[in-house]
Amino acid sequence: MDNEHLIQLMKSIDFSCKKHRDQRRKDSHGTPYINHPIGVAYNLIKAGVYDSDILQAAILHDTIEDTQTTKEEIIKEFGERVASFVMDVTDDKSLSKQERKRHQIEHALHIQNESKLVKMADKLFNLRDIQTNAPPSWSVDVIQGYFVWAKAVINNLRGQNQWLESQLDEIFNSTFTFKGSQYPTIPCTPEKEPEILENYYKILVGKD
Repeated sequence: MDNEHLIQLMKSIDFSCKKHRDQRRKDSHGTPYINHPIGVAYNLIKAGVYDSDILQAAILHDTIEDTQTTKEEIIKEFGERVASFVMDVTDDKSLSKQERKRHQIEHALHIQNESKLVKMADKLFNLRDIQTNAPPSWSVDVIQGYFVWAKAVINNLRGQNQWLESQLDEIFNSTFTFKGSQYPTIPCTPEKEPEILENYYKILVGKD
């Protein structure tokens, strides 16, 4: 990475830090939110992804969805290509949580390959986090529903990076710890996953 690209990457980190400065993760530690986008970019680097625009998009991927940042602001500061990746992985907050979850599975098929890398690295960070530090307000059914939903999203992103896929598949064949007990991340056979997914959507009704 040359000096110009390094400057842009550091600029994106500075920008994201400021945008997320008052936000915390939902985990039991109340982790600073900025840890998440930095971790997503780190996952990409470990996967062998060094494209500066993709890494910037990873750092910025939640700014439009979760802060007052606009697409136009991202274009002005980081360019059309970075903004297009960010938009690909941004949920429409005008939809209900249940609708957003359903849409994300279908939408994953149609986003750019570079955006698929960001989405996979994002899911990898979140799933690893939930394995050991799930939000205390969640239940086992919600956690397992989230894992089944995430697997459905990932299945529509495959074919981009073997390392990311192998790390994610390891999680889907593993366990998570919640309130002192261990549970399988995916609690059923593939044939039963749609049933678990529908139950997960029902739990989400009325939640934002």
